[in-house]
Amino acid sequence: MNWLRKFMNGRYGVDQLSMALLVFSILLSFISQLSRLPVISYISLIPLVFVIFRLQSKNLEKRRMENYKFAMLMSPVYSWFKKTLSHTKKSRTHKLFKCPDCKAGLWVPKGKGEIIITCSKCKKEFRKKT
Repeated sequence: MNWLRKFMNGRYGVDQLSMALLVFSILLSFISQLSRLPVISYISLIPLVFVIFRLQSKNLEKRRMENYKFAMLMSPVYSWFKKTLSHTKKSRTHKLFKCPDCKAGLWVPKGKGEIIITCSKCKKEFRKKT
């Protein structure tokens, strides 16, 4: 195991982009097995070659910049997923209402009956049933 550590010394290794390419390659390989198309199987090797290239690369700065650009490209996806997960968790105990004036989202506890909700942004009051 020490030989692997020596071999990888000074090389870039694994990052988010490499993992995404690896998952994409596995997904393409799985699709090729289901569809029985050998062309897709060959195409699935392309991202795998890039993963191995990035793993072995000694140009650390260039690989970091590629990963940074990938992270900036994927940040809206990550934030949407995080927001959706938070919304799903919170919707178990609370209900979301939109203010009729400013369209702000207001979380109100469930099971309180008909209540008067005051918007925290525009201070408009409206009546809703939870």
